[in-house]
Amino acid sequence: MSGFLVTALLLCLLKDGTYKATAWDDKDFFSYCPPSRCSKHGPEIRFPFRLESSNTSSLCGVPCLKLACSGQDTILVHPVLDAYKVTKIDYRHATLTITPPVNSPSCFLITKLISASIPLDFNYRPPSNPCYTFYFGFAVMAQCLRSFTPSGSAVKYINGPVSCFSNTTHFSYLVDASAHMNVLPLDCKVISDGLIPMPGTLTTFDELAEKILNVAEMTVVGWRAYMVSSSAIAFNCTLCELHGRRCAFSSQMNQTFCMHVGPDIKVIAATSSVAALVALVLMVATALYLSLKTRYNEEIHLKVEMFLKTYGTSKPTRYTFSEVKKIARRFKEKVGQGGFGSVYKGELANGVPVAVKMLENSTGEGEEFINEVATIGLIHHANIVRLLGFCSEGTRRALIYEFMPNESLEKYIFLNHYNTCQELLVPDKMVTVSLGIARGMEYLHQGCNKRILHFDIKPHNILLDYNFNPKISDFGLAKLCARDQSIVTLTAARGTMGYIAPELYSRNFGGISHKSDVYSFGMLVLEMVSGRRNSDPSVDSQNEVYLPEWIFEKVITGQDLVLAREMTGEEKEKVRQLAIVALWCIQWNPRNRPSMTKVVNMLTGRLENLQMPPKPFVSSECHEMP
Repeated sequence: MSGFLVTALLLCLLKDGTYKATAWDDKDFFSYCPPSRCSKHGPEIRFPFRLESSNTSSLCGVPCLKLACSGQDTILVHPVLDAYKVTKIDYRHATLTITPPVNSPSCFLITKLISASIPLDFNYRPPSNPCYTFYFGFAVMAQCLRSFTPSGSAVKYINGPVSCFSNTTHFSYLVDASAHMNVLPLDCKVISDGLIPMPGTLTTFDELAEKILNVAEMTVVGWRAYMVSSSAIAFNCTLCELHGRRCAFSSQMNQTFCMHVGPDIKVIAATSSVAALVALVLMVATALYLSLKTRYNEEIHLKVEMFLKTYGTSKPTRYTFSEVKKIARRFKEKVGQGGFGSVYKGELANGVPVAVKMLENSTGEGEEFINEVATIGLIHHANIVRLLGFCSEGTRRALIYEFMPNESLEKYIFLNHYNTCQELLVPDKMVTVSLGIARGMEYLHQGCNKRILHFDIKPHNILLDYNFNPKISDFGLAKLCARDQSIVTLTAARGTMGYIAPELYSRNFGGISHKSDVYSFGMLVLEMVSGRRNSDPSVDSQNEVYLPEWIFEKVITGQDLVLAREMTGEEKEKVRQLAIVALWCIQWNPRNRPSMTKVVNMLTGRLENLQMPPKPFVSSECHEMP
């Protein structure tokens, strides 16, 4: 029993343990809302349906579950299926048999369904409205450069070519939205703007598509799909019909109730003890949770698959989960852990070592996975980690990257690793690493077709290869925008505490843009030159001085920043140069921060050409970046 079914039962039972309708809502209901027909042999029209042309109250039927008479025919009143004739209504199973208009042209229905496509938007939720019922599944329209006949398992998921959307050079196919994109040839791409609703009942996708494309008679899921309402008005009616009763509606209680069929119509009173109610509540909680979780996972799966179809099949290799397990050697060697899940060392069939990132705790409806594939899956740069493959199989998702043997920059910065830091992260290497990160970020901001904002630049997300060259990783929070788009909109701050730019907390500091990444880079460099973690200046209980303030005072007074080792005069100049560039990057006013192109120039230029920035922890309108 689904969570929604149990909910409908509970809502019928929960009202002081007993429910009785009064006035015309009970025994007089069918006097005010009598069953009707458009013809002697036409289907009986009763609650939850209502005959639109009758003078009965609107309470005699559920909004949008309306029928109309056209001569002797019963016509469905619906935003998409409104021209179809209803030949049979099965109230017990909540289905309708519908017939298309006579002489309907080819693609009559599919054209209407495409116009009703559901947008592929992560913030979109289907309306809780019975006008959107009768849809059993979803499809997408794919366009291919050549005609082909689906074979093997692909037969179940593809139908076409669709004649009215094809020509001599392009061939269109209707594809099950829940299918993996690898059922399509490599020359195919998704052309529909969203998910195309498919009316019907439990059957194969191919059979359903055949009836839609051929404009044939079909049986569609009816009001049983209307399960989102707080009172489950229409859905609960199937319970009455299955028990040989009739469904009625109480305007006082705003819910349905069941009535016996016979000369003396009686209201069925539902009673329960406190113990039964407690047990039922527990049943509801469990069933509803499982049902919602399953539905939620299915929605995410549809969105991810839709993205992967649009994304194409010629990019990083898509693997099955069994192949991922083999690559990761059954996840025996764990090399990292984060909020997203775990990272394991693996090896491709050709012997190339890889890192397998399992999105075990992925949130945001698949956005982390899509962000990673949509960004680093499309770009190649010496300072950006390379995505070699991915897996999306149900709720299991994995990303396969080139392996970085020296792990993350975080390991070499802070004092608890200082012996390692002294040996490897000397001033020359600090400059090299900073410059590599800056060039990678410059490429993200200026070198791609679309600007990529990372929003999580920090030492943990900078990986080091065999030669200690830095590579930017973890694009789970990234955002794509036009190259000429100066300001972006976010619904909430994103990033890691200590590296998040002030404007992500408050718009009083300015708009969110690529300059927000510049701020994070500045904080990273300050940590590198000092060997200390940056602290939050708003936390009064901290004993340590706010890191940018501490470094600013050291620089402005000419003091050494690195005290734990002896440095030559040239090395001190390099550390001072890094500190000045970083202090420019963390200016609270985004307009005062340099672009990453400017940062690269500052890092490769001479120290004497750099001007001292204003205090970075005070928003200043009078100091513009030179």
